[in-house]
Amino acid sequence: MRVLIIEDEPRLARNIAQVLKTKAALVVDTCLNGTDGLHLALTNPYDLVILDLILPDMDGLGILKSLRDRGRRTPVLVLTARNATEDVVRGLDLGCDDYVTKPFQLEELVARCRALIRRGYDRADPVLEVGELSIDTATHEVVCGGRPQRLPATEYRLLEYLAMRAGQVVPKRDIIEHLYGFESERFSNVVEVYVSMLRKRFGPKLISTLRGQGYVLTGAAS
Repeated sequence: MRVLIIEDEPRLARNIAQVLKTKAALVVDTCLNGTDGLHLALTNPYDLVILDLILPDMDGLGILKSLRDRGRRTPVLVLTARNATEDVVRGLDLGCDDYVTKPFQLEELVARCRALIRRGYDRADPVLEVGELSIDTATHEVVCGGRPQRLPATEYRLLEYLAMRAGQVVPKRDIIEHLYGFESERFSNVVEVYVSMLRKRFGPKLISTLRGQGYVLTGAAS
């Protein structure tokens, strides 16, 4: 899952990014101004945008309105020092999905981010179940065929993303766009490599390949 942070305080942006990477296994892009942040949000398929309202070049609510006016349904969590009732109401009326005021607890922010991402995929339950596969998105515990395992970050992200889209054929391009940030190094067969790793770990029937179309998570254990 891929998140964009639009926050003009570099230290805060780094801290949030780090905790989301380590605690939630998310891919995170950061932007320190509104102009570039809006461009990134409009041109990349993010699973969540964390948006500060007070930015050096434009108001965060203007960014939110631009996203919604252009039909972008990406979940948006507003993160700001503004806590007046009218600011909260305006943000919600413009289409933000959650509103967190500074200062805040990082653990709570992580939990809210996970919930918003699940909501974006219409997955209310934090435990994703597909066939014999079970993924706890809060603890990252994966169980398949009764065997619990802890996965390396990239394998986990791929499996979670496929589970979020269970029942769908997921194109390779979608996987790459959701599992890698704009500063990440990518190689041509990266998806095939990690699909192969998951099949070796859980069995060859776990993920089906539809040639020329993409991948489908079956959740079948070997």
